[in-house]
Amino acid sequence: MTAYIFQKIAKKGKAEGITPNKTTSARNWYRNQASALTSRNVNKNRIMNDKENVRNQITIKDIGNMYLFFYDPKGKDTLPYYDIFPMVFPIGFQEGGFLGINLHYLPHYLRAQLMDALYTTANNDKYDDTTKLKLSYDMLNGASKFGAFKACVKRYLWDHVQGSKFLYVEPSNWDTALMLPLERFQKAPNFKVFGDSMAKVR
Repeated sequence: MTAYIFQKIAKKGKAEGITPNKTTSARNWYRNQASALTSRNVNKNRIMNDKENVRNQITIKDIGNMYLFFYDPKGKDTLPYYDIFPMVFPIGFQEGGFLGINLHYLPHYLRAQLMDALYTTANNDKYDDTTKLKLSYDMLNGASKFGAFKACVKRYLWDHVQGSKFLYVEPSNWDTALMLPLERFQKAPNFKVFGDSMAKVR
């Protein structure tokens, strides 16, 4: 069963005849629905209880999919801040972990800009379980339209993923997930993180 908050917004969109992902106006509608929610309306533990879409591991075949997971970073005592509930598109795998772009590090307008650019790499326009983004570090680094990725590319270690579980976010829910208040930054408020990110992409 798809996580409850995604179901709720998808049901409302279907009732209004708005197909996810297909047009700019549709993307904005789903993003606006998610942006209107507060962290009190969104329970991350309940989201992660979506047994149908939880994975115990991800592999190179999962590059271009979106995942949510709990994370306790190595060296957190020396980090200026970190997100304990990342929303990540994996872009490459390394010994002991993987590289991914965590869109939570971007303010909403930059998330939207980067997501719109990322849509241009999709392998099809079905926006179902066959849909993936064709991503790599070199590709993202080589085009100015992906510039915001530099502020949110992070390395994640397998043995610091809490509970060793990843929630697969279905492509039809990407725009909803994009704007949900799911970021959980430690040691700094959101505005500090977003300010630093904006400085990196200017």
